[in-house]
Amino acid sequence: MAAEGQEEHALTASGYITHHLQHLQKNFDWANVKQAKIVDFTVFNIDSLFWSLIIGVIGSFVLWSIARRATSGVPGRAQAAIEMLFEMVDNQAKGIIKNANSRKIVAPLALTVFVWIFLMNFMDMLPVDLLPQAWHHAGPALGYDQYFRVVPTADLSTTLGLSTSVLLICLFYNIKIKGVGGWSHELVAAPFGDHFLLYPINFLMQLIEFTAKTVSHGMRLFGNMFAGELVFMLIALMGGVWSWQFNPTEGYFWLGIGHVAAGTIWTLFHILVITLQAFIFMMLTLIYVGQAHDHH
Repeated sequence: MAAEGQEEHALTASGYITHHLQHLQKNFDWANVKQAKIVDFTVFNIDSLFWSLIIGVIGSFVLWSIARRATSGVPGRAQAAIEMLFEMVDNQAKGIIKNANSRKIVAPLALTVFVWIFLMNFMDMLPVDLLPQAWHHAGPALGYDQYFRVVPTADLSTTLGLSTSVLLICLFYNIKIKGVGGWSHELVAAPFGDHFLLYPINFLMQLIEFTAKTVSHGMRLFGNMFAGELVFMLIALMGGVWSWQFNPTEGYFWLGIGHVAAGTIWTLFHILVITLQAFIFMMLTLIYVGQAHDHH
């Protein structure tokens, strides 16, 4: 069945892209409960979970190993790079979050967010068919589907999971800084004023604000990475047409030239994109947590 699906998707350009946009999924319907299909919590994208975990472990190990070998003398290149990154994040945290005790947790959290998201984004720099093609042979042999995606941040479930985690951290600091009573009062008294007739409207606006920030936080990262991944697929198709239907008289030769040129240009530009998206996500995390410290 997997081989048939693979052959069907390989027939056309649209089939190629459709195939590469499918996730390796597993249904964990442990409760055997009929659920609405708008949001199905029983289906997991195994490939996104796998790469997110592996990349997180690798990133944490690299940071730990560099910190363990850090010296007070002249730093090496790796230590100097990490120190510059740490200083950049720490300065941003100091400018946004005035509470020194909170910064002891939030600043390392922001650093982790930046490094983790950057590394997940960096998976988009690998050749489109490199890891999926290897899995297409190994997956069916192991009893799994042949679909396999390697960019976790091009998966909406990953980015919304990250933004939801930021929301939970913001809720935690709202309660920690303002207390249950203080935050509860703020939910109904802001932004339009402390009047009992305005309480329902204020509460509704607060819910809309939290929801909008969480959804836009995750959607921004997903949209940019999904678009970047799609462009790489289109560039790969140019090279595929050139190699499969090479005929100088029909102009396919120029597709090969365009494949190399477009791939090089987009790769160089995408380095900026993946770095900028990691930085934006980190900055919004700091801003949202900083807002949780403010009293209205």
